[in-house]
Amino acid sequence: MFNLNDNELLEYIKEDIAYFDLTTYLQDSSNKKAKMDIYTRENIIVSCSEEASRIAELIGCRVDFVVPSRQKLKAGETILSFSGDYEKVHQAWRSSQVILEYSCKIATFAYEMKQEISEVNKNCELLTTRKTFPFSKKFCIKSIMMGGAMPHRLGLSETILFFPHHRILYADNNAFYRAIKGFKVRTPEKRIVAESDSFEDAKELMIYGVDVLQMDKVEISLLNKIIEYKNQNFPHVKILAAGGINKVNVKRYAQTGVDGIVTSGVYGCGMANISTKISILLPN
Repeated sequence: MFNLNDNELLEYIKEDIAYFDLTTYLQDSSNKKAKMDIYTRENIIVSCSEEASRIAELIGCRVDFVVPSRQKLKAGETILSFSGDYEKVHQAWRSSQVILEYSCKIATFAYEMKQEISEVNKNCELLTTRKTFPFSKKFCIKSIMMGGAMPHRLGLSETILFFPHHRILYADNNAFYRAIKGFKVRTPEKRIVAESDSFEDAKELMIYGVDVLQMDKVEISLLNKIIEYKNQNFPHVKILAAGGINKVNVKRYAQTGVDGIVTSGVYGCGMANISTKISILLPN
């Protein structure tokens, strides 16, 4: 698994600490040492604890304890502890805590969605869209993967997905269907994915050779009909369900037998309930 590198973390730190901490400077606390414990108030899947602990180190603190990403923690358990100069501990406090609040929530939400799926469809994956927070893709992708999800598309350069917006280049749908063979010839190692929202269109796309169908905002009854047709005629084709799927309804979509659930819901799930305790360290 990848980690955010020091340059990325230093840029993040600079957003919060452009020069120095004015509040602790006023306290004239240069001879004081402190310890910070970051703990969770709810059950979570830990994510980006490596980044949170590295932030503390880059600011000048010593990491005393950290729980690795992907571990489960119960409410009240400690994620990260670090110590050092009183001013440095305060500087590392929010930057470390906030990255954990967002990341652990995303990972936990993804984990809970994946559990809902697995209860009814062991062969269905939870896939997350490109709709990550701007300027934070690596952070979001690591977080969803810690929860057991996979990225649907990391970017435009590594996957092929034809939306209805791409079809305007063709005279009609039939012209687009005929072009599919050429796409497959030009990219023999790639899968051709096309989005659809009707039975007739999905049927034609399968006939003309798409490898994956992404069904967008379709009713469960229509999805069942498409999967039944696919299983009888094109069993190699994969079916993805997308559009408006979240933790509330994901199980119903997974029960249809789809191969993947595509969602953006993990990115708007809020922040984990994480808090901190700080204490002054007495001289030895």
